Amino acid sequence: MAEKNSDFEPNIVAFLCNWCSYAGADLAGTSRIQYPSNVRVIRVMCSGRVNPLFVMNALQQGADGVLISGCHPGDCHYMQGNYYARRRFMLMRNFLEYLGVEPERVRMSWVSASEGAKWKEVIEEVVSGVKSVGPMNKFQRRQLNW
Repeated sequence: MAEKNSDFEPNIVAFLCNWCSYAGADLAGTSRIQYPSNVRVIRVMCSGRVNPLFVMNALQQGADGVLISGCHPGDCHYMQGNYYARRRFMLMRNFLEYLGVEPERVRMSWVSASEGAKWKEVIEEVVSGVKSVGPMNKFQRRQLNW
């Protein structure tokens, strides 16, 4: 069981589509919309580019949660990339749940370039969801002492 601590501030890794979600996060920043600073952004050209191994690696490297965000369905700059991402996400989430990772740790959202306020809401939901389950301790790599 994860230890729940009121002082716990989760580390969130966010894979953001260059054309929509990254621009939405940028809009939130330039509009001075306040949102939790727990997020480390990795810009990808399309949410369809996010490999499930990227998510596993983020969790192994110490992330407490992962967000994948892209263009709204039907608005992908690469035609069907977000549909591939959505299918891959559902399979990956089921697999991670099978391995014992709480579903609140891995999220997917659609945020367009004009939705800075929605970006704030998504980040607040992700942070509160990860806070509710506590720190991630399952997949962290350990040093081998030979």
